[in-house]
Amino acid sequence: MRLSNVPSWQYLLRDVLELYYMGSAGGSAKIRTHMAEVRRALGKVFEDDPEIDYGPAKMLPVCEHLDRAISSSTGLRTAKVARSLESVRGLLNWKYGYEKVPRGLTRKYGYTEILGPNGPVVSDRIIVGCVLFAPKTTYPAHSHKGITESYVCIAGNTSENDAGVYAPGSLIFNPPGQMHRITTADREPCLLVYAWTGNPEDLRNQKMSFSKK
Repeated sequence: MRLSNVPSWQYLLRDVLELYYMGSAGGSAKIRTHMAEVRRALGKVFEDDPEIDYGPAKMLPVCEHLDRAISSSTGLRTAKVARSLESVRGLLNWKYGYEKVPRGLTRKYGYTEILGPNGPVVSDRIIVGCVLFAPKTTYPAHSHKGITESYVCIAGNTSENDAGVYAPGSLIFNPPGQMHRITTADREPCLLVYAWTGNPEDLRNQKMSFSKK
């Protein structure tokens, strides 16, 4: 089955693409370049019309917060992404991404890949997914080798490296190798869309380094 035959995945990826068209780079040339790279890669994905590979769907404890995150986006410009995500939620494979989950995160964190080498929309051009955090979560400082990363906040609020608070619609940018630590608000979950760009080998072999601190 191809992407062109499954409207629900088309809508979700188009809504993510719209975030990178409508969002602001805040005057940053590096962020503007990354946003353009994400747009180009997503455009190529639609041209490729890749296969849909439905692996086993899996929920994690943090998914108990998903309804709240989706409903809290109502009326925001990020609501389209949240609604599109809801339409495919029964097909999503939520993961931790580690053989040994960092202490305290088993009920507070999970991510699901939407587009990338691991599917369900299979491509080695770019990785797009969602990450969900429970309230009052601290995600340890880490970096990504060879990966340029951005998050767009869909619902809730988050802070990175204690440098500011990011509300729905905000974009957070991390160049390769930059250490970043994520915290979330005390009472509400946080739902983020992420995009990773890099060469296909780095995208297939996603290496993440945690701070020893």
